[in-house]
Amino acid sequence: MKKLFNACFFYLVLGMASGVFAREFMKFNEFTGSTNLTTVHPHLFTLGFIFFLILTLGSSSLDLTKNKNFNKWFILYNISLLWTCASLTMRGILQVNGSDFKGLSHISGTGHALLGISLIWFMIILKSTLTAKEK
Repeated sequence: MKKLFNACFFYLVLGMASGVFAREFMKFNEFTGSTNLTTVHPHLFTLGFIFFLILTLGSSSLDLTKNKNFNKWFILYNISLLWTCASLTMRGILQVNGSDFKGLSHISGTGHALLGISLIWFMIILKSTLTAKEK
């Protein structure tokens, strides 16, 4: 449960910092267009803070952390979320500066794919935990 709370708090701070960074970086560069930089903040709040907040609140009754695959899932989920947000941040910075690196779309896409895999894996872990509780 402590691990889930720490992840929740980490993503809260990171989400807030990413929002401030995006706003100030765009203002400093006098950029008013659309950029991937503005998508990092909601990714971190929704998939990081809110997701782990819900898990923290439900962890005492679900015992998810006792599942043998939970730690492996936790590592993959955090790596893929940070990977996705880092690539979106880099792409957004390049867009604000008027340049782009097309390969970042593929790097970000890989992060999103891993995130999708980890979410499906989480649902499998949740199902097996709920099934074990019913017995």
